[in-house]
Formats: sequence, C-alpha cells, structure tokens
Amino acid sequence: MSNVVIVGTQWGDEGKGKITNALATCADFVVRFQGGANAGHTVTVNREPIVFHLLPSGISVPGVSCVIGPGVVVDPLGLVEEIDRVREAGISVGENLLIDVGAHMVLPYHKAIEAAEEERLGGSAIGTTLRGIGPTYADHTSRTGLPIGLLASFDAFRAAFETEATRKNEILTRLYGRDPLDVAEMLEILEAAAERLRPHLSDTPDILREALSQNRNVLFEGAQGTLLDIAFGTYPYVTSSFTSAAGVSAGTGVPPRMVGDIVGIAKAYVTRVGSGPFPTELFDKDAEIIRDRGAERGSTTGRPRRCGWLDMVALRYAVAVNGIRRLVITKMDVLDTFHRIPICVAYEIDGKRTETFPRTSEELRRAKPVYETFPGWDADTSGARTEAALPDKAMDYLRTISEMAGVEIAAVSVGAAADAVVEFTRIL
Repeated sequence: MSNVVIVGTQWGDEGKGKITNALATCADFVVRFQGGANAGHTVTVNREPIVFHLLPSGISVPGVSCVIGPGVVVDPLGLVEEIDRVREAGISVGENLLIDVGAHMVLPYHKAIEAAEEERLGGSAIGTTLRGIGPTYADHTSRTGLPIGLLASFDAFRAAFETEATRKNEILTRLYGRDPLDVAEMLEILEAAAERLRPHLSDTPDILREALSQNRNVLFEGAQGTLLDIAFGTYPYVTSSFTSAAGVSAGTGVPPRMVGDIVGIAKAYVTRVGSGPFPTELFDKDAEIIRDRGAERGSTTGRPRRCGWLDMVALRYAVAVNGIRRLVITKMDVLDTFHRIPICVAYEIDGKRTETFPRTSEELRRAKPVYETFPGWDADTSGARTEAALPDKAMDYLRTISEMAGVEIAAVSVGAAADAVVEFTRIL
C-alpha cells in the first residue's frame, strides 16, 4: 500500500503544496482532509506560481482524481472563482474534482460574523484570515451548519439557508451592531454557484475506501500546520480543524489502518502568521533577510510572515504528535547567505531548561530559546538536484536536523521551481 499523508510540522506555510504537487505525479488520488480557503498552497505550473486555496494541489496533474473531503469547509463562491482562475491558467477541472456531500459550507454570514468578532477583540484578536473558517466549524459542531450536499436540491438549501441566515442577522445586528445581510441577494449568487458545483458532488469516503482496497495510491494533503491544530496547537492561537495526521480519518472517512505513511514538511527556519507565541522569532536584519529571500508573505492574506530560526523543540513535538517517520525540508536556499545558523535545541522557562514543548500558550510565551550555532555553507544551493551537489555544511545542517528530530530526511527543496528538489529516498 503506497498511501502518504503530507502534514505541516510548524505554523503552516511549510511548502506542503509544492511537495504534494510533485508527489501527485505518482498518485491516483489527492485528498484534502481539513481546513478551507484559509489555506494557500503555492505550486509552479508552466513556470507560473498558482495558489490553491480549496482545490487539492494535485489538480494540475493530468489523470489524478482530486477530492475535497467531508472534513473540509467549502466556500462555494470562492471555489467557483478558484476553478475559473485555474482554468484560465490552462488547468482542466472537470470529472477530476470530487466534493464530498458532507463538507460544510462557508457562507457569507460566516465571514461577516468573523470580521465583526475580530474587530470586537481588537488587540486580543486571533489574527484569522477572515475567511469564515472558525464560525463554519462552530456551526458544524453545534449542528446548525449546512452541508454542501444540500445544493443538490436548491429548494431544500433555500429553506435551510433562510432559517440560518435570519438567525445570523440577529447576531450581526444585536450583538455587533452591524447592518443585516441581504438574504435574497445571497441566495441569488449562491444559486449560480450551486449550478456550477452540483456535478462535482459525491460520496467520497466510499470512493476512497474502494480505491484503497484496490491498492491504488492515495495522497492525503493537509493544510496549515501541527502547531495550529485545534487540539495540539498553541491554543487559542490556532485554526479550527485537526491539522495533524489524526485528522485524516475524521476528514476523509478512511479507516486509520488504511492511512499509510506520514511525511512531515518543515522549513529550514520557522515562520508564523497572525498572533500567538513564537519563541525563536527574530526582530533584526536576519528576519528581514529571511523574509525577503523567502518571499515570506501569506499566500491567503498577503501579510508579512513573522520569521525565526529553526525550533527543534517544536519540531520534535510535531514528529511525536503525528508519528512522522520522514521529513522534507523546504526553502533550504533561503539560508544560503548566512555564515552562522542558530538552531533552538531547548527552552528556558522560568529559569529551568526543558526540551519538552509546552502545552499552554501562556507557558510557551515565557519560553526563551536555547541556541546551538552551526556553520553556514555560504554557497548557492538553488541549482542542486543531487546530494553530491549540496555543500558539505548544508548536508551537515540536514544531518543535525535528522539526528535531533529522530527521523529520516527524505528530500530537501532548494527553490520555488517544481524540480528544485533533492530527493534522498522515494516517498510515494
């Protein structure tokens, strides 16, 4: 069985989209299992960068079936726009896209409520992408959400939507003092989206289980990163879904025993978007160098990312939570110009050294990084395609990560181009 789960091991933006897209050439199915349009997976197609928010990153690979699983929250209006955009780039979207009927919909009132709540919180805001993800998952768990399968019969959807939109307008007006949304106008634009998406609706768990029973290759694509997981991340500064490998079964309907290998993606450094503790965050010229060389701006929000040195305490935690056996290190080339490269090997919290990642944000906020400094390679790695082409000190850096994390390094990415990868072991 050659099934692989791709998960981020940091606070997202690790390069999962590029790696998923590269592996998709060997896959029969690529499956998104959680998150929504708050994801921004950038891949290079015909030398042009394309950002996928809801479409699985394998959509550009001919012959691959792409699945949006029941654990994903789908913005129907945004998905239609994304389909049109990628078609304009020459990518076919037709029978190769399947959307599970159980995936819940992100609707205009979810975005309005999220924006109002972030404004109310002011300086204490979470720093969300304002894509309505949290309110949609909240409706899902409170059993007031609307599954996308309702679009199969727009009359049924209309009745459910009118009821829920009326309730949401009461919240917007009475709690937040905002104007109500126009229900009729929302229904008009949603009806057009329903016509477009209806042919893609399917019972995807049944399809995936059948595919796995036939030993077909399935690639599960995670969004965000482990440190943003609703259960295991830096709560409350997290996303609203299970971003770890544990979310695969709940988000796809595939039994845990059939999930397969788990591959973690980590940058050679760390970034974070939004609020929350970040022990290795930099505020000096090194942060600016990393941000500029790594083009570190959010694919979804456009916000500049906070940048810091690699944090092995957090990475070991992510390895343990996910059961990761192999890592792919991305953006190695961003560190090419550094003469010395610190790695955080432990924290000091309240005067005590620890190598255990704290489970509370309050404790993590007090963590001071303990660094070991390693020699940089001060050489261009962007042209490397084989292990022999990587500088010795770059290989030493990778071996250090492998030893400290206790896992194998499967590959390293050295640039944005699709082929800018040095593969050490076959993944799929």
